[in-house]
Amino acid sequence: MMGLVLATVMVSSVASLAPCLATIPLFAVNPFTEPVGVVHYLVVGAVLFTAGIACMTLKRNALGILMGIELVLNGANINFVAFASPYLRAEGAPTLGLDGQVVALFVILLAAAEAAVALAITLNFYNNHATVDVDRADDLKG
Repeated sequence: MMGLVLATVMVSSVASLAPCLATIPLFAVNPFTEPVGVVHYLVVGAVLFTAGIACMTLKRNALGILMGIELVLNGANINFVAFASPYLRAEGAPTLGLDGQVVALFVILLAAAEAAVALAITLNFYNNHATVDVDRADDLKG
């Protein structure tokens, strides 16, 4: 009985929206013909960030985890540059417009240093244990 009442309410609410939905064309905006805007960069940055998180959580070896970290940092860099867009800046704001680019350059420098140190640790672990599987790294515990 409860399901019938719920279905009746859902049908009546959809029926009341029908005149409004009829005026909106299904394909009003084609995303492939629109110029590239800030939203496109944010979507690419979010996809890279999500792929990096998935790579960090699913990979079992150290090199896969390092690749995931780099994807996360690159996704964040794209978002920094997108948020520094002149379209998001207030009129007459006293800035050079390079805020996002400077932060992204700083993150790239930190990522290079992080990759060098992490690869050195990984190579040292490989020389001692003949594997880069992070589950086998139990002798590093203090």
